[in-house]
Amino acid sequence: MDDVTLARAVHVLSVLHWFGGVAFVTTVVLPAVARLGEPAERLATFEAIERRFAGQVRVSVPLAGLSGAWMAERLDAWPRFIEPAGWWLAAMALVWLLFMAILFVLEPLVLHDWFARQALADPDGTFALVSRLHWILLAVGTVTAGAGVLGAHGVLN
Repeated sequence: MDDVTLARAVHVLSVLHWFGGVAFVTTVVLPAVARLGEPAERLATFEAIERRFAGQVRVSVPLAGLSGAWMAERLDAWPRFIEPAGWWLAAMALVWLLFMAILFVLEPLVLHDWFARQALADPDGTFALVSRLHWILLAVGTVTAGAGVLGAHGVLN
């Protein structure tokens, strides 16, 4: 097995973990937590689940980026990122950058405290907003992953 094949396997497994988790949080956790009675219980339950997933995804998202960059370097694919036919490569990089910013900058510095305050002050509105944002992230990520698979197999070229 060569290094590009190994990088591709790491990349696919990392993205599966990352977006499988986003899908689970979006379609299962958020709706279930939003139905709990007390705002403090909602917040505590969501944060307990989110904390476990955040620790895991802080490994899988960087691995997805590192393995993707490794493949781009080894396959000399960097120029394709700026070609119109390589839009799916740029889209994958942008989605990755967005999630890196959320996970390593926005969530720890801004979103965690904001969410805690808002979830207690306006639990229904806050969970509805967070749910909508998760649906948007899930949709963008899913379309991008699908485009990545199609593009990698020459369908979008």
